[in-house]
Amino acid sequence: MDEWYEDESFWIELYPILFSDERFDLAEEQVEKVLKLAGFEGGAVLDLCCGPGRHTIAIAKRGIKVTAVDRTEFFLNKAKESASNLGLQVEFVLEDMRNFIRPGVFDLVLNMFTSFGYFDDKEDDFKVLRNIHESLKPGGTFLIDMMGKEILASVFQPTVSSQREDGSLIVERREIFDNWSRIRNEWILIRDGKAKSFKFHHTLYSGQELKSLIERAGFGETELFGDLYGNEYGPDATRLIVVAHKAD
Repeated sequence: MDEWYEDESFWIELYPILFSDERFDLAEEQVEKVLKLAGFEGGAVLDLCCGPGRHTIAIAKRGIKVTAVDRTEFFLNKAKESASNLGLQVEFVLEDMRNFIRPGVFDLVLNMFTSFGYFDDKEDDFKVLRNIHESLKPGGTFLIDMMGKEILASVFQPTVSSQREDGSLIVERREIFDNWSRIRNEWILIRDGKAKSFKFHHTLYSGQELKSLIERAGFGETELFGDLYGNEYGPDATRLIVVAHKAD
């Protein structure tokens, strides 16, 4: 049986919810902060799990060489269309993050918007990090952005709902399992009197857990931040951002 993230229809149907116009508009500002926080001074960038290319496009618009990788063809087609409409040169690659590796090619690797920890076998996460480490040039930088376990624990509610502009309702149900290391989600979309359920799950990482895993993958200097402004990962953190450097 395929994993939930391998179901193309999952991403197609949830696309309007996951990637609103507002979220696209934020990408320019986010990329500006990301490049500053990573200390990027030029070179080649890998946007790993690029989705529909929000950050890829913002990077390419700055004249930076970028490779965008995702395993979902629907997302890549969206990203390709955006790049084509803007006349941008981007390399798009349809590939699973566990398999993509280009030794010593990239100066910066990005993994944004909690696109990590999907796999049932946690060693697959480690494999991804090893691939990223090998794909970086000596002295290269890796930046990952996700919802940290500590942040989720502070705001956790088993059930929440929200109404969308088109009148549809989204009910989100959450369950923590496997000793607070995993989260099981069900999103119920109610529209035109009909309900459809989408289920998915992934691993939760605390700041220290993710930092330790990244360092085990071979990275040297590793820093935690609580947002893209570079504030500390503490009680007021809104995201778990890790910036890790490969030794020269």
